[in-house]
Amino acid sequence: MLEFPRWKVWLVTLVVALGVFFSIPSLIIGTPLENKWPSWFPHYKISLGLDLAGGSHLLLEADAKDAQRQRLQSMEESVSTELRRGAKIDIGDISTAGGRLSFLVRDPTQVDAAVERLRKLTQPVALTGNRDWDVQVVDSTRIVLTPTASGTAQALKDAMGVARDVVRRRIDPGGTKEITVITEGGNRILVQVPGVEDPEALKNLIGQTARLEFKLVDLTADPAQVQQGRAPAGSQVLPMAEGGGFIAVKRRVMVSGDQLTDARQSFDQDGRAVVSIKFNTAGARRFGRVTQENVNKPFAIILDDKVLSAPNINEPILGGQAQISGNFTVETANQLAVSLASGKLPVKLNVIEERSVGPDLGKDSIHKGVIASAIGMVGIMIFMLVTYGRFGVYANIALIVNAFLILAIMAIFNATLTLPGIAGFILTIGAAVDANVLINERIREEMRRGRKLIDAVETGYHEAFRAIFDANVTHVVSAAIMAYFGSGPVRGFAVVLLIGVVTSVFTAVYFTRMLVALWIRRARPRALHI
Repeated sequence: MLEFPRWKVWLVTLVVALGVFFSIPSLIIGTPLENKWPSWFPHYKISLGLDLAGGSHLLLEADAKDAQRQRLQSMEESVSTELRRGAKIDIGDISTAGGRLSFLVRDPTQVDAAVERLRKLTQPVALTGNRDWDVQVVDSTRIVLTPTASGTAQALKDAMGVARDVVRRRIDPGGTKEITVITEGGNRILVQVPGVEDPEALKNLIGQTARLEFKLVDLTADPAQVQQGRAPAGSQVLPMAEGGGFIAVKRRVMVSGDQLTDARQSFDQDGRAVVSIKFNTAGARRFGRVTQENVNKPFAIILDDKVLSAPNINEPILGGQAQISGNFTVETANQLAVSLASGKLPVKLNVIEERSVGPDLGKDSIHKGVIASAIGMVGIMIFMLVTYGRFGVYANIALIVNAFLILAIMAIFNATLTLPGIAGFILTIGAAVDANVLINERIREEMRRGRKLIDAVETGYHEAFRAIFDANVTHVVSAAIMAYFGSGPVRGFAVVLLIGVVTSVFTAVYFTRMLVALWIRRARPRALHI
């Protein structure tokens, strides 16, 4: 017991000191001391959840027409790609009118082959026995693909699952904020974000579909007809994001945002804010090939069906890197980078309900939570002091250090404290002394057996550690499962409990053992009063 190495003393002391230091910014929030905290010191702070600090509540609904349009566009691209493979099947007169995809097979002898290939593009829908698309031949040479009801429902369900994950990544890229993003019904997503009382910025971040596409400009289009919304076959008319007006672009996508691996805000040579993007291997190869084949031709950078710019391809763009320029500020460029990096929304989301939640209820909850925590800690400390004397003092010091460490770890990871989190904090404080009770009772037992003082203390810590470890492993497993599968309040409770279990083992076992070892080494007591 006396052989507690000096390096361990310094290590434990350093951990405790850092815990106290990093917890201070969270403890002085809203007090005059907050402004006195040096600016060059770390400012890690705990965020408060929606139930404590207020925030924004949004209810989003999928745009069914946009989902249908995207599905038709995706199938059109798949059809064009499939019929160009191997023995090419020439088609024309492509139309998406009426929510169906139809086209003409120029060679009547290839109709059956085209139908066979297209049926391979359709997929069965769960166990319904239906497929997601119905393929029919009309007028002997025209093929019509009609989305089935079951296929449309399944596609929307899948899209909502992806949209939920994209929204979560956009709001909370680090995954440390206690936001709530859940699906409701088949076409709605509920979003609750603490600390954001103005939902406008949140709506702009979430609502941006971030569908990025690169398409060639159609130079054969008549400018007068383009301004009237008419484009040649195989092209489409899109509005310019700045300055008004319209431009005709080819329908075929050169490269899409699905092939991005990175997007971040940067600056161009003139110091203007831009978004630098990087493609994956397939995207880089395709982008390089297309730019090689179309030197001195303009191509359009399209975001959510609006043309940001249409620069000229002066030379092949190789290496898989490019820049998106526009009338960006640093903030808007950063928002676009976050949206692109988190992935595009598979379906447009419309805000059908929004409201701000005030922090009044949260203030009352925090006040009562602080009182409950204080009463619990004082009661436990009195019990430990009366029951175990000096060893109770050490346990009480460990209890205070444990509270600092919990706050510090939550602050470093920018975790969010919710009302259930306060409950988890109080529960952790109450259970933190369990380890010290086991250790102290085991030391008492060893003393009654006649062991010498140092042997009794050493055996008490050593033997009690097994029970402490087993008990806390089950807590860690339970808390980890709740944190992984839970959301909102459940996750808030589990995160605090998980952190508290780990810190309580450290303070109750290693920190108190250090204090006891230093005391025995210095005082050389002949008897223990425990």
